[in-house]
Amino acid sequence: MLHWYKQVSQGERKTFWGCFGGWALDALDVQMFSLAIPALIAAFSLSKAEAGLIGSVTLVASALGGWIMGAVSDRIGRVLALQITIIWFSLFTLLSGFAQSYEQLLVLKALQGFGFGGEWAAGAVLMAEIIRPEHRGKAMASVQSAWAVGWGASVLLYSAIFLLFPAEIAWRVMFAIGILPAFFIIYIRRHIPEPPRRERQAAPAVPLLDIFKPSVLRMTLIGSLIGVGAHGGYAALMTWLPMFLKTERHLSILGTSGYLAVIIVAFWCGCMASAYLLDRIGRRLNLLLFSICCVATVLIYVFAPLSNQLMLVLGFPLGFFSAGIPSSLGALFNELYPSGMRGAGVGFCYNFGRILSAGFPLLVGYLSDGWTLGASIGVSAALAYSIVALAVFCLPETKGKPLQDEPVDSREPRARDAQASA
Repeated sequence: MLHWYKQVSQGERKTFWGCFGGWALDALDVQMFSLAIPALIAAFSLSKAEAGLIGSVTLVASALGGWIMGAVSDRIGRVLALQITIIWFSLFTLLSGFAQSYEQLLVLKALQGFGFGGEWAAGAVLMAEIIRPEHRGKAMASVQSAWAVGWGASVLLYSAIFLLFPAEIAWRVMFAIGILPAFFIIYIRRHIPEPPRRERQAAPAVPLLDIFKPSVLRMTLIGSLIGVGAHGGYAALMTWLPMFLKTERHLSILGTSGYLAVIIVAFWCGCMASAYLLDRIGRRLNLLLFSICCVATVLIYVFAPLSNQLMLVLGFPLGFFSAGIPSSLGALFNELYPSGMRGAGVGFCYNFGRILSAGFPLLVGYLSDGWTLGASIGVSAALAYSIVALAVFCLPETKGKPLQDEPVDSREPRARDAQASA
């Protein structure tokens, strides 16, 4: 599985670990909020709707950040944009720990979200432009698995801090620790090279709208649909699944660290399986396989007469298959655009889905007025993942192809780099 790592140059390895670390630290900061929600509700006397609004505003801001900072990276370079976004979200995570009111927290979390979305876009394009084509899928999906690492670290950190401090202080300490990713800039500045840029001088200052030009409009629309389906299915499942298992299946294990561990491990395994398959069977077939498996698994999960023990066991494939889709998107979206608009295109397609994905949890709530919650979750999630399966048929296969505007023999300079570093 990791034989590809031995075949790449030292520069490619350093870029891989730089993006892996940045994404894991992103997850650490972002997941802190979901774990701290009960303490925030108590600290500011919030309703569940007000707490949910913080998450929604952060989501929208991250989508805008991905699109805008992706476009900025087309102009100023991937590495510089990556550094700016990491400092940005680290700073505003720290400042969130000093919020004195709900309104202040809302604004600070929105600003944090902007940097979070921008970091993914800049890092994903940087990886795609540095890693050679035959290993691009494996490397980028492996980096996506860093989310599980950061998620797991946030759970451990949460457990430790809330044991050491009272709840009214513990959440502030958690957010203050969010400044740590800023120190990762030292590694990035010293070790990660900027990929060659052919079109920087020709690119507009902020080419946000170039991705809607006739030459790439079709790819933008299809990519956006895949983003909507990937994020929408995950949102429908993970937003309502705990309540479904608690109210309709009466499982008390929900909310414990054991249940979180199952989901986190499943997510990591799904990313690594997708990493293996992306460069073996191709982008289209990989997405189709995982989306069909997601539809089948979620329908079995909510409609089949399973025992509670089997429900918990089936939670693993649910997390496994749902992780395989987003881990495919970094490589795919990068291969759809030329370098002058690649950052804007990748940032938009991935993050546009985040905004519209908020509609699927709402759809579950609406359907549950007349159906059971399980049926509502199953239909909504299956609909979202079906969008991915159908959109795949409209995409070209890009496995192993050089990026647009990249030399066909792109492996030669990397081979020399590997020899030089040996």
